[in-house]
Amino acid sequence: MAEVVWGLATSHVPSIGAAMDRGKTETPDWRGLFDGYAPAREWLAQHRPDVAVVVYNDHANGIDLDVVPTFAIGTAEHYAVADEGFGRRPVPDVVGDADLSLHLVESLVDEGFDLTVFQELEVDHGLTVPLSVWTPDPGDAWPCPVVPLLVNVIQYPQPTAARCYALGQALGRAIASYPVDAKVAVLGTGGMSHQLAGARAGLINPEFDAMFLEAIEKDPEKLARIPRADYIRDAGSEGIEMIMWLIMRGAMNERVEKVHSHYFVPASNTAAAIALFDNRAPQDA
Repeated sequence: MAEVVWGLATSHVPSIGAAMDRGKTETPDWRGLFDGYAPAREWLAQHRPDVAVVVYNDHANGIDLDVVPTFAIGTAEHYAVADEGFGRRPVPDVVGDADLSLHLVESLVDEGFDLTVFQELEVDHGLTVPLSVWTPDPGDAWPCPVVPLLVNVIQYPQPTAARCYALGQALGRAIASYPVDAKVAVLGTGGMSHQLAGARAGLINPEFDAMFLEAIEKDPEKLARIPRADYIRDAGSEGIEMIMWLIMRGAMNERVEKVHSHYFVPASNTAAAIALFDNRAPQDA
C-alpha cells in the first residue's frame, strides 16, 4: 500500500525561480534564502519518493479567471510548463501519474470533495518553483511523477482553513488506500505573509509567520480554526495561500518530525519559508 513519507511546505514566489534561472542565488539579496534551503535539499536528495502530490494555486496561466474551481486535480500523463508572459522557465515539463490521480479523484469525491478534473493543464510557477526548491538541478526530468492539486486562494470566497485541513486528512486516507507499494511526498505551497497591492502593499508579519511555522508542525488544528478574514488581516491578501500548507499537513500523521525549517524575506518583499517534515515519526500507542 502507498504511504506518505514526507511533507514539504515552501513558498512559490516567482522571483525565486527567476533568481535560480538567472544565476542570482549568490547575490546579497538572495543568498540568505538559498543557503537556508541547503539542509533540506541534502535530506530530500536521499529520500526520493515514487510520486509527489503538489498542492498549489494557478495564477491565471493554466486556468482562465472566468472559471476558478475551489479544488481541482490533474489527471494527465504530462503537464507542460506555462509561458507566463516572459517565456517558459528553462525547466523540464512535468510527468503525471494518471493512475494515482484517478484513485484520488474517486476517493476524495466519495468523501464529499467535489473536485474539478483537468485532463489537460499547463502548470505555472506555483508548481515549478517548489519543484526547483526541492531539486535545483533537475536535468531532463524532475525526481518523480507529480499529481497537481489546485486550490483557489485568489478569488473570494476562498476555501476555509478548516476545509483545507479536512481535505488534507482525506488525501492522506486516499493515499493510504492506493493499492500500490509507493512512497508519496506531499508539497504544500505558497506564502508566507505578503500583500502585493492596495494600501498595505509590502506587508510582512514576522510574528504571525513564526506562529504559523511552529503550529504547522505541532498544532495544525489551531491554524485550521483561524477564519479566512483573519488570515487576510494578519498575513495579507496573498498570505492566505498558507491554507494550502494545511492540506499537506492534514495528509500526514498527527506526530511528525521536523527535519528543517528556514524563514527569510528576500528581494521580492514576500516572506518566504521552507518547512520539511518526516512522516515516519513514532506515533502514540
